Amino acid sequence: MCLDHHQPPPSHVARRGVLATAMALAGGSLLAGTAEAAGRTPEGEAPGTGPAPSGGTLVIDGGTLLDPLTGEVTADSVVVIMDGTVRAAGSRDATRRARAALPAGVSTVAAHGRWVLPGLVDAHIHINSLSEAGTALRLGATSVRSGSTTFYQDIAVRELARWAPDRAPRMRAAGIFVTPDLGDTILADPRLAPLARLKDGVRSAEALRHVVDVNLDRGADVVKTRVNDRAGVPDQDPLRQVYNREQLATVVAAARRRGAGVLCHSYSEQGCRDAVLAGIRSLEHGVFVAEDTLHEMRRRGTYFTPTLTAIAGLAESDDPVLAARGRAFLPVLRQAVRAAHDMGVPLAAGTDSAGGQIDPIGGEVVQMHQAGLPALDAIRTATTTAATLTGLSRSAGRLAQGFRGDAVLLAGNPLEDVATLKTPSAVIGNGVLVGT
Repeated sequence: MCLDHHQPPPSHVARRGVLATAMALAGGSLLAGTAEAAGRTPEGEAPGTGPAPSGGTLVIDGGTLLDPLTGEVTADSVVVIMDGTVRAAGSRDATRRARAALPAGVSTVAAHGRWVLPGLVDAHIHINSLSEAGTALRLGATSVRSGSTTFYQDIAVRELARWAPDRAPRMRAAGIFVTPDLGDTILADPRLAPLARLKDGVRSAEALRHVVDVNLDRGADVVKTRVNDRAGVPDQDPLRQVYNREQLATVVAAARRRGAGVLCHSYSEQGCRDAVLAGIRSLEHGVFVAEDTLHEMRRRGTYFTPTLTAIAGLAESDDPVLAARGRAFLPVLRQAVRAAHDMGVPLAAGTDSAGGQIDPIGGEVVQMHQAGLPALDAIRTATTTAATLTGLSRSAGRLAQGFRGDAVLLAGNPLEDVATLKTPSAVIGNGVLVGT
């Protein structure tokens, strides 16, 4: 079937209509001219409000600063953040000029006796509500990559974070899941409606490309797909393959054509290999990934996001099927993580939090450490490596000049006890102190 037949207007046209209606309901006070003016709004800018405000200005004073990239530790450090950007970070001497340039009355966060790290990055999370966004942020995830949402909530969270960095983490949005059965997600965009007539679901090359295009038209940064069924549903077999290599390659090509990478939900040995050979950017879960596939990942630069937290959570489930599955999967996945680390496959931390249960990204760092990574390397999975995977390597993962003013303050030394990352004593997002 032709999916473009009777296709609704392009998304930017639809947005103009929605914005015009919203302005009418609001009395028209925010924007003069309704749809025509909305159509002139620069990309990524909220209509009638101008560019998002710059970030906050503050000083983090006296803490022990850890640079995950180099492993360097600086006692009695100072971090100077102006307009949401780090101007200087390091010793008092190294930051003297930046401190002298600060305006009078700048807020200071006293960090004496605490460790100061860059804000953490959760490379696989499902945020579907304002409450979940706030919880993830307060637990230290100042940047995140969505593992998909049901109705494009992640794209809304991304915009919220631009305007209120104390309420949501910076988001790399994935939009909706590219999966054979969209379920209620078929209501997420009118252009998905024709897919309801497909007897076998989203499987043909045309249908796969269509869902990818709808996602990217809506503003998704990355594309999420799957090769296996779910592990967290008792009546599904997570080793059953739902897409073959050719179908996955179609998704990858459609995304790559528009500059987006693909993260792929996977479990089985063959599924992992097909996903990697199809050209995905990162392998998610990947419990039964084989050694030869890990070597291929190393060669290609494919990232591994094992979501150990989610698999460990299965082992604690009240459902006997899920509990048995988690107990069987967890040691296998830990072994795969150790092997990946030893081979040099880049590992990124992701909690796979969903359904209102937001796990601390620091807990995934703990899981990485328990799987065999040294403490510093485990910390890197939620800082420098995750930042590179998510395309944020120049602004996240470090507290260095020019980076975004995201930080977590910890009560203890994470190099000696990584568990301290689970409960930050303070979180700063884009230079703004996050409320508890």
